[in-house]
Amino acid sequence: MAAPMLNLIQSQKQTLKISPAQIQLLNFLQLNTLELEQHIKNELEDNPILEEGPEDSKEEFDAADEGGLITKAEDRTQDYMDWDEFRDDDTPDYRTRINNFSDDDNEYTPMMAEITTWRDELKEQFHLLALNERQQLLSDFVVDSLTDSGYLNYSAGSIADDVSFTSGMFVEEEEVQEIIQLLRKMDPPGLGARDLQDCLLLQLERLQGPEVAISTKLIKNNFEDFAARNYEKLMKSNNITSDQLKSIVALIGTLNPQPVIGSQTDSLVIKDNIVPDYIITVDGDLIDVELNNRRIPPLKINKSYAKEVGGTRAANTYVNSKLNAANWLIEAIQQRENTMLKSMRTIVKLQEDYFKTGNVRLLKPMVLRDVAERISMDVSTISRVTSGKYAQTPFGVIHLKDLFTEGVLTQSGEEVSNRQIQLVLAELVSKEDKQHPFNDFQLAEMLAERGYPVARRTVAKYREQMDIPAASLRRIL
Repeated sequence: MAAPMLNLIQSQKQTLKISPAQIQLLNFLQLNTLELEQHIKNELEDNPILEEGPEDSKEEFDAADEGGLITKAEDRTQDYMDWDEFRDDDTPDYRTRINNFSDDDNEYTPMMAEITTWRDELKEQFHLLALNERQQLLSDFVVDSLTDSGYLNYSAGSIADDVSFTSGMFVEEEEVQEIIQLLRKMDPPGLGARDLQDCLLLQLERLQGPEVAISTKLIKNNFEDFAARNYEKLMKSNNITSDQLKSIVALIGTLNPQPVIGSQTDSLVIKDNIVPDYIITVDGDLIDVELNNRRIPPLKINKSYAKEVGGTRAANTYVNSKLNAANWLIEAIQQRENTMLKSMRTIVKLQEDYFKTGNVRLLKPMVLRDVAERISMDVSTISRVTSGKYAQTPFGVIHLKDLFTEGVLTQSGEEVSNRQIQLVLAELVSKEDKQHPFNDFQLAEMLAERGYPVARRTVAKYREQMDIPAASLRRIL
C-alpha cells in the first residue's frame, strides 16, 4: 500500500491511469485540519478495529488470509462461573441500593431557550388585528412568501393562484392585495417592498423633517442618478444646492437597504474559527515549520478486538476489511503529514523574506509549479495541499493561496508580485480626492509612472479583487 501512495505523490505522470485508492488519497490530501478531525471521528465510530492512542508495540498486525484471524475464540467461561451464586437471589433491586445522595446532587433538566423568529413576530402582529379566519390564512401565506431580507418578490396575483392551488379555495387578487397593504404598514419599516427603491420610499413615508419631501421626490424620480452618484444632474433637475443635497444624502444613508437585518433574521449562523494547518515560528534567521496536530489524535489498531472476533468465515472477512481500512487511514495520515511539511518548507524557502518580516511587498512571484518542480511532485498535489489551508505566523494567520501570485515585469526589468501592485493601487485610491476620484485610466497612468506598466483592464481586475468600487461609486460631496 505504501508504494502506490508514494508513487502518487512523487510522480508527475499520473494523468492517464489513476486507481480508486490513489483518487481517495488525493481527496484525503485536500482535507484541512478541521475536516481531517471530523473524518477521523467518523472512522473511529464506524471502524471498531481503529482506536485512539499510540501504538503499544512495534509488532505488525496484518490482515489474515482465508484461514481467518484466529482458530479458536478465547475461553470466556470464567466470567460466568459465579452465576449460580446469584441465580436464586430473590432480593429486590431497591433493597440493595444505598441512599447516600444529598439533595444537592439532584439533576435537573436544563431549561430550553425558545427562539422567536421575525416571521413568527410578524404573524403575531397580524393575529392581533380584527381579521377573519380566511384573512389570517392569507396573511400567514404572505409572510412565508417574503424573502429572508423582508422583500416580497411575488405579485398579488401569483400569490392568490398559489393559495388557491394549495388550499383548495378560490382566492381573489384583491384579497391578497389588502393583506399586502397591511404588511407594508407593519414593523420593521420596508416590509413587503418590491425592490430597494420601494423599500426606501416605505421608510421615508414614516419620517418627518424638511428633507423628507425632497428626498422622497429624488428617490421616486431620480433613483438611478442617485445610485450612480450623478450629483450635478440631481442638483440641476431638483433645483437644490450642494448643502441641501448633502443633507438628503445623509438622511437616505440612515435608511436600511433591507427591511430585515442583523438579529432580526430567523437563522443563527455560527462560523467556525479558522484553525491553522501549519505553525510557523521565526527565531532570528531560523524559520521552523510544523503541523498543527493538536486536534488530531494518534491512531492504532485494536489488536484485542481483532483477535477476539473470529471463528466464522464471514466474521474474518469483516475484520480483515476493517483492518485494511484502518491500516490505510494510518498510513494516509502519515503520508499527508510528510507531503504537507515538504510543500510548506519549500514555500517558506521561496518566500523567506516575507516570513521573516511579514511585509507583503516582499512577496515574490510564485505559482504552484514553482513548488512542484522543487520537490518533484505534481501540480495538482500542491494545489490540494494548499487549497483551504492556513498558517499561523508571528504576524497573524494567513491563507496559503494568498502567497501564490503572478509576476509582472517593471520598467527596470525586475519581476515583482502583483500583490505589490495591488498595494500601490490601494494607496493611490486612499489618497485621492473623493470629490474627483481617479478612474481606471488615470490609475493605470499613475502606476506606470511608478514603474508598474499595467493595462486599464488589469487595474479594473485588481480593483475588483480588492473590493474597491468604480470611480463613480467612490465619489462623495
